[in-house]
Amino acid sequence: MSTRTGDFPGGLHLDGHKALSSGRAVEAMPVPPVLVFPLHQHIGEPAVPVVEVGERVLAGQLIAQAGDYVSAPVHASTSGRVTAIDKRPVPHPSGLHAECIVVEADGEDREASFEAPGDFDAMDLSALRNRIREAGIVGMGGAGFPTFIKLNPGPQGNIDTVVLNGAECEPYITCDDRLMQERAADVVGGAVVIRHAVGAGRCIIGVEDNKPQAAAALRAAARDGVTVQTVVTRYPAGGEKQLIKILTGREVPSDGLPLNAGVVVQNVATAAAIYQAVGEGRPLMSRVVTVTGPGVAEPRNLEVRLGTPMADVLRHCGADPAAVGAVVVGGSMMGFAIDDVASPVVKTTNCLLVDLAVDDADQPQMPCIRCGACVEVCPQLLLPQQLYWYAKSRDFDKVQDYSLFDCIECGCCNFVCPSHIPLASYFRFAKNEIWAQERERLRADRARERHEFNLARKEQEERERQERHRRKKARLKEPADAAEPADPKKAVVQEALKRAQARKEGLESGTEGTEKRQ
Repeated sequence: MSTRTGDFPGGLHLDGHKALSSGRAVEAMPVPPVLVFPLHQHIGEPAVPVVEVGERVLAGQLIAQAGDYVSAPVHASTSGRVTAIDKRPVPHPSGLHAECIVVEADGEDREASFEAPGDFDAMDLSALRNRIREAGIVGMGGAGFPTFIKLNPGPQGNIDTVVLNGAECEPYITCDDRLMQERAADVVGGAVVIRHAVGAGRCIIGVEDNKPQAAAALRAAARDGVTVQTVVTRYPAGGEKQLIKILTGREVPSDGLPLNAGVVVQNVATAAAIYQAVGEGRPLMSRVVTVTGPGVAEPRNLEVRLGTPMADVLRHCGADPAAVGAVVVGGSMMGFAIDDVASPVVKTTNCLLVDLAVDDADQPQMPCIRCGACVEVCPQLLLPQQLYWYAKSRDFDKVQDYSLFDCIECGCCNFVCPSHIPLASYFRFAKNEIWAQERERLRADRARERHEFNLARKEQEERERQERHRRKKARLKEPADAAEPADPKKAVVQEALKRAQARKEGLESGTEGTEKRQ
């Protein structure tokens, strides 16, 4: 049933603008002439290329392997030839370029052979997680954390609930809505695999109540301990902690993880990708992307090959890449603007929002008037105005005392601030500075440990040298006729010399006797 278990504080009722793109079925985006695959499409270390320039590849072929445990491989999304491995524009708030593999499509779209693993229930859980890892699947609704890690409950094994996030609370974005309507069986199939992988007894799919068609499709496909529950349409209901609170009534501890509440959360698109990887052996090669906003002539949802330049996507939807203004990757609340539409679609690209009109974009930032509006809407029960003061003054110890890292950067405080202060940007800055200081501290600690180790090693070598010198001096002071020389080789030589001397003396005494007799 769709009864509501819990609720979360704060939040906003926003105009969703969902109707712009939600009415049309997902369409397949044609394969572009050139695809660009960033090696870093996830949290963790970048992938490492396993192909060379000039090499021909097939769709689904591994082109970059995971660079570390917290990493994910990258696969080609069509067949063609590798033409470059160099730095290109990528979708990132920094606007910096990053290492990419460039593939020129051959137009044949030939696929590598995929081997379905069979019944996942019979698979070893480690092998199951490894299958998901080899498919390159990461969280497709957020920051892109490698999925196989979240499916490892660890030795405590206290996960009893899987939550699939189908809330899609951000304005404008409808890719998950269409996915749930059109591929409900894949979403539920992925939910069953996830539930099995973590040993949970139940799975709840949370869907905002403004998506009745999606909820109905999921209920029709539900099986094996999977239930569907509608949640309040209030931003940010799709936040991990907020959704857990609504669906289970449980609180995730401050600075804690859903794991600490016995819950694993995955996005519905991630679940569908898991179903394809486990059921068909197919790696992650494409995803559904919402293309919308005032600058798009035909807003819609597209199934886009990973690596497709965003400029090609915009052209396909009737927008001129050279004429559009700002292009935001993600929704209007938590998305970020990009400078170069040559950036490709990656695993975490869920929406391209074009020419979003911001009424107060030219409003100057004013001093905080301590109105408290930001406190009222904060879903994490924080004090944004206090965080702002300490972040602005770079008092990073104090800002942590006010639970900075509980902030989910939802932007609710920005939205209601009458002084037009970009509060979430200050919080993001403070987090980055603290992380940078922590990395510097760790580097300093490692350098100090290396220095102390080198000193200890040199001191040990000096002690050993002095001990050798002491022993050598002691041997030199020993009497020449010592009964037992310290060196066995010297003892053998001395014995031979003694025998030679004895023989010589015997011969001489015999000669003397002969002379006397004569």
